[in-house]
Amino acid sequence: MAKTGYQRADRVADQIRMEVADILMRKIKDPRVQSVTVTDVKMTSDLRIARVFVTAMGTEEEERNVFAGLAQASGFVRGELGRRLSLRYLPEIVFAKDVSGPRGDRVLKLLDELHVKTEAEDVSSEEKAGS
Repeated sequence: MAKTGYQRADRVADQIRMEVADILMRKIKDPRVQSVTVTDVKMTSDLRIARVFVTAMGTEEEERNVFAGLAQASGFVRGELGRRLSLRYLPEIVFAKDVSGPRGDRVLKLLDELHVKTEAEDVSSEEKAGS
């Protein structure tokens, strides 16, 4: 039987994403993790590990501090999730850097450059045709 559609792991991941974002915003008092945005959560198929993707603004040094703060707070976050969610097994929380934003920005920049180059070629070909 083929598994399609919205699976349990996806539903649990969505719920964990919302709860972790709320916990980081309201419960964690560590100033290192105040500028964090939870962008996505990926669950293993057995629901034992939740990889929480976050973005943090600032320099690389500030990002290292953010992830150090998140690593220190992961036990507290997991405990809060245990109080908020009804799951047989509470997943291990692993924080990871979300690199999709900068990658998307780079793709958009390349597309803009390509568009400008194409427009310049169109203008020069029109000038040659008009001569």
